[in-house]
Amino acid sequence: MDKVPISRTGFERLKKELGHLKKVVVPENIKEIEEARAHGDISENAEYEAAKERQAFIQGKIQEITNNLATSIIIDPKDLTAERVVFGTTVTIEDVNTEEVVQYHLVGPFESDANKNKISVTSPIGKGLIGKEIGDVVSVNTPGGVREFEVIDISISDIEGKS
Repeated sequence: MDKVPISRTGFERLKKELGHLKKVVVPENIKEIEEARAHGDISENAEYEAAKERQAFIQGKIQEITNNLATSIIIDPKDLTAERVVFGTTVTIEDVNTEEVVQYHLVGPFESDANKNKISVTSPIGKGLIGKEIGDVVSVNTPGGVREFEVIDISISDIEGKS
């Protein structure tokens, strides 16, 4: 199984979320199921059915996070250089056609957040930028069509994406 890059902060966030699910959400859900059972016939009990559906969702989420943690490899930004675009770097690119300049922090798929300009190294733009140097032009097949970007700057960021 391939390892997926993640920052220490992202890894700790996943562990914290997993702990919260196991220590808080699961016990709450068990109480909900017990209370719903106490109302009598469970075959026609909407509260019981809802609590059981929530239980299945919670267990699925626990399994997903457990798998994410198992497949993650922590990458320390201190070990990086700004020579090429790699996981953990912040890259400034310019759209060759529109001259729009945007800055992205390249993160793993478990940490991506487009609203904060954190894009996954597995996204179309992320994949296209990996390994590029300042001055390189890359064609990226995006959902909106093929776009060309020039790499303007590469910097090393701390774990939260600040330079």
